[in-house]
Amino acid sequence: MTILASTDRPSPGALDGDRAVGWGDRGFRALALGCGLLVLLILGLIAVSTTREAWPAFASDGLRFFTSSRWAPSADVFGSLPFVYGTVVTAIIALTLAVPVSVGIALFLGETAPRRLRRPVGSMVDLLAAVPSVVYGLWGVLVFAPWVSGVYDRVSDVTAPVPVLSSLFAGPSTGRSLFTAGIILALMVTPIVTSISREVFDTVPAAAKEAAYALGATRWEMIRMAVFPHSRAGIVGAVMLGLGRAMGETIAAALVIGSSPQITTHLFGPGDSMAAVIANEFGESGGLHRAALVGLGVELLALTILVNILAGRIVGRSRAVR
Repeated sequence: MTILASTDRPSPGALDGDRAVGWGDRGFRALALGCGLLVLLILGLIAVSTTREAWPAFASDGLRFFTSSRWAPSADVFGSLPFVYGTVVTAIIALTLAVPVSVGIALFLGETAPRRLRRPVGSMVDLLAAVPSVVYGLWGVLVFAPWVSGVYDRVSDVTAPVPVLSSLFAGPSTGRSLFTAGIILALMVTPIVTSISREVFDTVPAAAKEAAYALGATRWEMIRMAVFPHSRAGIVGAVMLGLGRAMGETIAAALVIGSSPQITTHLFGPGDSMAAVIANEFGESGGLHRAALVGLGVELLALTILVNILAGRIVGRSRAVR
């Protein structure tokens, strides 16, 4: 009787290969961790350095810097509330106008457009994201604002008898206003939200769409039952990314917003935002005034971080619901 001897020990080549793969995984993990920590370190250094530069203004005004509505550099009085208000209002207007259009364009390109139109239309939308913001601002202040002022006046006349709308759309207007800034920001946000939403819609499994059609669903019912539930988290992330872009935009908003440090309910009236006032006043500032402008930058950074944290929670909740 012959006994065949066998061994379970791997060959030396296999051991060397496993060891190489292990070192590669650990090296990649360490590199990824280092890159993530580097980003956090840079963000922390930016926050610390800008806060140090803005500290004289924080120490001089205290909580009034965040709660006061008076901005008077000649009297060394600095209240950021009007600029926070302008930033939030213009961002909300931009998202209100841009999100439905962006999602509609993404659905058109992904679900209904003929193949010969998808590439050129998608390229045109992506090209809008490459246009410099100063071009949007110059077009807004030189072309769009003079034309839209007449539209604002007609809207104001129509809504004058309505109690709430008469306050929101009161006139007359020069065209440089919170609403105009919101429209320009909507144009700038649209390609970003469209591109991300389109990529998200492309990840919907074809089997889910075919199952909806097999059950007798129309195209809209398929989109409502299969595409939107699967893409909810991605759409929320796209909207939050667009919100961050709208809140941080500087040159375009500075040119069309009107530069008025007041809190007003008149959307057709002039206003100001944190990024715009920094761009307009930083070149001629000094001392406490410059520290206050840097303080606006710190406040904008904190607001942006808060929006990102909120976006992460919303996206996580959307994924859990799905």
